Amino acid sequence: MQLSASQLTPQTQAWLSLRPKECDSQLLVGQQRALNGLAASLRQTGAYGHCFAIVPRGFNHKEVFDECFATMTWQHSRWFDWLYLADPDDGLRPLCVNVPSGNAFAVIGALQHILQQPLDQRDELVEELVSTFDTRALRDYVQRVKQKTFDDFASDQFATVIVGHEHPAPFYYCDRVSEAQLFGQMGAQSIGGTVRSDLHLLEPGWLLKANGGVLAIDIDALLEQPTMYKRLKEVLKSGYFEWPQPTMEAGAAYFYRPEPVPIDIKIILVGSRSSYATLTDYDDDFSDLFPFVADFQSRYDTNQHPITDYFKFLHYVWDNADVLPLTEDAYAAVLTEVSRWAEHQHELSLDAIALLQLLKQANAVASHDEKTQIDGDSVRNAIKQQRERGGYIEEVSRRSILNNEVRIDTAGEVVGQVNGLTVVSVAGVEFGEPSRITATIHYGDGDIIDIERKSELSGNIHTKGVMILSAYLAHHFARHEPMSVSATVVFEQSYHEVDGDSASLGELCCLISALADVPFKQSVALTGAIDQFGQVQAIGGVNEKIEGFFDLCALRGLDGSHQVLIPESNQKQLVLRPDIVEAVERGLFHIHTVDHVDEALSYLCDMPVKDLYKQVKLNAHNEQESDNRTWWQRWFG
Repeated sequence: MQLSASQLTPQTQAWLSLRPKECDSQLLVGQQRALNGLAASLRQTGAYGHCFAIVPRGFNHKEVFDECFATMTWQHSRWFDWLYLADPDDGLRPLCVNVPSGNAFAVIGALQHILQQPLDQRDELVEELVSTFDTRALRDYVQRVKQKTFDDFASDQFATVIVGHEHPAPFYYCDRVSEAQLFGQMGAQSIGGTVRSDLHLLEPGWLLKANGGVLAIDIDALLEQPTMYKRLKEVLKSGYFEWPQPTMEAGAAYFYRPEPVPIDIKIILVGSRSSYATLTDYDDDFSDLFPFVADFQSRYDTNQHPITDYFKFLHYVWDNADVLPLTEDAYAAVLTEVSRWAEHQHELSLDAIALLQLLKQANAVASHDEKTQIDGDSVRNAIKQQRERGGYIEEVSRRSILNNEVRIDTAGEVVGQVNGLTVVSVAGVEFGEPSRITATIHYGDGDIIDIERKSELSGNIHTKGVMILSAYLAHHFARHEPMSVSATVVFEQSYHEVDGDSASLGELCCLISALADVPFKQSVALTGAIDQFGQVQAIGGVNEKIEGFFDLCALRGLDGSHQVLIPESNQKQLVLRPDIVEAVERGLFHIHTVDHVDEALSYLCDMPVKDLYKQVKLNAHNEQESDNRTWWQRWFG
């Protein structure tokens, strides 16, 4: 089916007609699945109810959780101030005491006041302290020291506040993960030639600072030091935090052992889908400790969610970018580009960072042109400049074709040769490039020889694709008697590994051309995977592939004969450049969708497909009848 120009890009005007005049800012749109997963975790307490948040590229993790916790809280959060108080019976083991949040210094002051009073005047003060700041740990400590004086304490330090939660945050985020940042550290000092530790040398990490609440941790940074991940699991399973134990070289500090801190915390590990898969597959404890997943998506489906919500996302990014206002045409250009990032006409990318970069670059273009608004040309020029900056390798590749260093025919007809379409990825830059596929036949037993595989330049998926097309040929032409010919197929002038099955349609058509001895049009390029029944299946990189062939044809001169064949199932993924859309509209370039190999063959040659297949069978039959001798007899008489 030939596609019209309107089928090559998303219907941005329909989206723009629904853009609200006034719009709120919202980062998390279309993320209800992830928010539900996070909320389910926050409804649960205990060691085995933590959460893993899969956050795709393009999101600032801190901003994601800022918005999440603006509307939700951990229902079981319990905030305390945590103190270490000197033990009168053991100067090397200070005791951990929790008190209601915001009252740490008041408790220390009250304790110091009690210890300064005569023993017979303490009961009323003790009762007032315990009733005012009632925790079990404080009651136990008061009972231990109420008959003591400061002279009974071996340590010079009486108390220190480890964590104060007068104004606790909804959540805490640890991105620069290190041993000291996450777990804290116990310092040491040299006094009189003796290395020792004391209360004032205890420095808490994020695990203690967030104790009682929610702590989000960047898992990728955590996994760079596996011992830290192991230690985190030990804390979560035991419910207690123990300070790092100094080495023997620390002298007396080695024997300083503060009492472990009870941990009641909700952990959210934040990372990529690959990190989540790795932990699920290789860590037996992971699924037990982190049974909940908050899966944030990278694309916004306009068929499932209202487009009005996406404009809230656009407004959020625009507001953070601090750029000029956007015109209606600028919105259309932005929507087209983010649809291209999503590789679908009905989906829009949620890559906030890439969108912010685009708006800032468009703002720079508009400012350079002394405009008061960002218009469509500003956005399109910013996109064009971005592609030009990374387009050197693509230019070199195209120049080698134009100079005939790499042979690609875009006119005429050739037997056993078609133009396939590939995507080249170099240093983060991807571009489409046509590739010449050729096939030859010879006496044999029906085998298809993949030269890429023989030369070890073929990946497993490409090899599978060749085996599938071999099955298709055998099904059609060797069901009742074996073919007496074999064939070879290769990507010409390809010197790197080839993988993927997107060329299997082109390889099959090339083989049929060789078997039938019928020339195929070189003005046609094609891409698509096939199954054993010849049905054409979707492939990736369809926009880049079309653009790669179009650019070559445009440089050589478009005359209306140039065409690209793509799988029908890829049509909704088309978001092509304006110059290609214009060429299609003017009839200078054509794009067709095909659902079966027979459709592709009808575009490649003028011979009816039935006659083409008859010619294949006739040639195979003639070869078989013309010489029934064995290979040995033919060569050695």
